[in-house]
Amino acid sequence: MKTDKLPKARLEKEEYSRSEQLLRLALPPAEPLREYAIELKEALANEDRKAILSTSKLLLNTLSDYFEVEHPKTKILSVRPREVHGDWEFQTFGDYDTETAVLRLWMRTAIQKKTSAYGTFLNTLVHEFCHHLDVVSLDMPNTFHTKGFYERVGELYHHIQNTPAKKIVWQRYSDGTYAVDWAKTMRG
Repeated sequence: MKTDKLPKARLEKEEYSRSEQLLRLALPPAEPLREYAIELKEALANEDRKAILSTSKLLLNTLSDYFEVEHPKTKILSVRPREVHGDWEFQTFGDYDTETAVLRLWMRTAIQKKTSAYGTFLNTLVHEFCHHLDVVSLDMPNTFHTKGFYERVGELYHHIQNTPAKKIVWQRYSDGTYAVDWAKTMRG
């Protein structure tokens, strides 16, 4: 997880700063979200695309109702898109279209075409929902990947999972971006 670069335009800088400072969300009641998460885990284990879609929609609609935002349109696609550039590889786990409010999630890995791990899929679902929330509720149309954005995603993900959220340890790069230092984050 890496942050976007600070934009140059004044309004975009202001949005970036607001996103950076917003570290927490009011959390919805745990149920039925945790129940739906268990159903999602089962649907993924069974590789049942229809059940993955219906359960994902239940989770997303419950979150949307709590935050009083429109329900995003949701699509479950098969194999993740993958780009390779020399030693660098990028896979798309999910995306959110800010114009159409369509959230897409890929359910299979790019190389082995196996069903995505439950935690990875749920985290992607929450990540894309947070983009939706930024755009339709928080007046952040660019929905930048900031440290604050990742903190919000992590908090909501761990709430649904009923697991303790780890404090994210960030590593700063010379271009002004940050990436998670996973070794330090996992050590706590």
